[in-house]
Amino acid sequence: MENQTVHLTSEHTSLIVRCTPFAEIVYWGKRLSQFSAQDLISLSRAVPNGRIDVDAPVNLSADSGRGSFGNPGVEGHRDGLDWSPVFNTTDVRHHGNQLTITTEDPIAGLQFRSELHLDASGVLQARNALTNLRPGTYQLTRLAVTLPLPERAAEVMAFHGRWIKEFQPHRTLLDHGGVIQENRRGKTSSEHFPAVMIGHPGFSEEQGEVWGMHLGWSGNHRLRADIKTDGRRVVQAEALYFPGEQRLEQGETLETPWLYASYSASGLNRMSQQFHRFVREQIVHFPVEKPRPVHLNTWEGIYFDHDPDYIMQMATESAALGVERFIIDDGWFRGRDHDRAALGDWYLDEKKYPNGLKPVIDHVKKLGMEFGIWVEPEMINPDSDLYRAHPDWLLALPGYQQPSGRHQFVLDLNNPQVFDYLVERMSWLLGEHDVDYVKWDMNREIVQPGHEGRAALTNQTQQFYRLLDVLGERFPHIEFESCASGGGRIDYEVLKRSHRFWTSDNNDALERQKIQRGMSYFFPPEVMGSHIGNKLCHATSRQHSIAFRGLTALFGHMGIELDPVKEGEAERAGFAKYTRLHLQLRPLLHSGDVYRVDSHDDSMLINGVVSDSGDRAVFLISQLAMPTWSLPGTLRVPGLKADARYRVTVLDEPALLAGGGSGHTMRVQPAWLHESPVLSGEWLGNAGLTLPVLDPESALLLSFERV
Repeated sequence: MENQTVHLTSEHTSLIVRCTPFAEIVYWGKRLSQFSAQDLISLSRAVPNGRIDVDAPVNLSADSGRGSFGNPGVEGHRDGLDWSPVFNTTDVRHHGNQLTITTEDPIAGLQFRSELHLDASGVLQARNALTNLRPGTYQLTRLAVTLPLPERAAEVMAFHGRWIKEFQPHRTLLDHGGVIQENRRGKTSSEHFPAVMIGHPGFSEEQGEVWGMHLGWSGNHRLRADIKTDGRRVVQAEALYFPGEQRLEQGETLETPWLYASYSASGLNRMSQQFHRFVREQIVHFPVEKPRPVHLNTWEGIYFDHDPDYIMQMATESAALGVERFIIDDGWFRGRDHDRAALGDWYLDEKKYPNGLKPVIDHVKKLGMEFGIWVEPEMINPDSDLYRAHPDWLLALPGYQQPSGRHQFVLDLNNPQVFDYLVERMSWLLGEHDVDYVKWDMNREIVQPGHEGRAALTNQTQQFYRLLDVLGERFPHIEFESCASGGGRIDYEVLKRSHRFWTSDNNDALERQKIQRGMSYFFPPEVMGSHIGNKLCHATSRQHSIAFRGLTALFGHMGIELDPVKEGEAERAGFAKYTRLHLQLRPLLHSGDVYRVDSHDDSMLINGVVSDSGDRAVFLISQLAMPTWSLPGTLRVPGLKADARYRVTVLDEPALLAGGGSGHTMRVQPAWLHESPVLSGEWLGNAGLTLPVLDPESALLLSFERV
């Protein structure tokens, strides 16, 4: 096969792949306006002293048999044989910005196929597939996507977290060895969101080269970034398989999940904007294109205490606050009076709802709101009719005592009887009731996921996808929310089948500031559930003003999580105010470019959204703790058009703007706060605005409108 090189391009990115004699990415970075295959001679590598006598490439299969001593892309064997394959190209298919390269090892009897798609947004999609070409079982241990990075990519940013504290960023220098992140909890997890960002040391929101990568997979995963002893950098991403989980018979193929990657020469903001555009155009598909309705969810308002008359009162008060979608959470089905019983018994509790759900749903609809309901189909309580009838329906290994989590076990979706039962019960719920929305929860980690004695976590994840697919086909008008104890199942693959994420069970506005910023790196605001919670937060017992809670919830898919009947007039007025403000800003927030502004003080976060046209922007300045400095510095506003002029307006005025303060002096805030000045985009982007002094745990919302 003759030499072949392919150049894939987008507005800001070029990807150059040498396809023969093996598949190798030779350049991934800033867009090249001119390129010739002859240019590649400048990237030919030396053969270092004291090593093997030929060049050892990092090809797409990362073959160890070529003398690359890093982590191979394929690990497996055929009864101890064929464990070190070497793949050479047999076929290349190139159409537009899509490239498929097929390679084979005839000795090992394996075929390795790589798919690369560079989207117009700048997001690269990469996936590999392995096929067993010979008789006999091939025991596959690992199958990874491998992407090389240049030597200047030397700092790693990733996320850690836990329940009620998701999407917490951390950074590590990639000096020697590597960085590895593994998740074995059976879902995407709150602990390790499957993403990594690697760039030039010191990359920030607004500056520096950065390569961001996200594995679209809702099960166990492994991500690693390595620096080889010759200085080259490599990133690998893969679904993590349990022993014996993947066995390929002759002719069978296993594909990796898709890896989504975005290159930016202008910091994390452009990386995020490219991901957001890709999600909006390629990943999330709403049944009807309409504004994202403001929610009220009953959970923190009533928990398991369901009284239809009272719930209808809640709905009436919700509509008065501007709520557009009313959701009944956990507690509506038979025997569900607490979290220790009844999961699996998906039949209406006729003691709580003697006239059925219809009167409540009809009331909600007459008020002009959509109706939603909570379910947790993958789970079962041991105290349930379903468990008493089918104790063998658990996802578990025989002979072991399966530990419960939140007093519940996991149903084995690989069992056709289980799958059919859930389809039947969910079809009853969604087909016989006027439901617009489903909050789909999943509240435990998975231990010993066994089906007929074998590890079955990968298949369990795929069956979960299939269950959502079946219900989505039967009920195409219904939207689904992915919730897993909050943010435990957030990724692009589940987003293909859902329309919103419950970001965290924590409605504490101070904690939400960082959680929501972390999520914003890969997800646009309209899929991020963000609710105004009770003044006394149920997760942390911390208290915040309605202004801080309302402004924090503004920059997402907004909702309310409380009982509006019991709230006082002042709180209700606050909920209504910030609901109106969200409705006013929603077209901008859910379509524009997200910007996170670099700050010289970690106690302050600044986030904003700028319209596609550059005609309008809003920025939120949030003071999270006591400022480090007595003066908070200057906001240089990104994303505005240099030759346009903008009126600067304060959209929300905390009490501090009226003057006053504490201590020995009265505060005098910057004059522009009260003047609504008209300034050029060039001036705002380079000179900026001096920031006011804000109290800890307060925020200020600014509007920039072109005049």
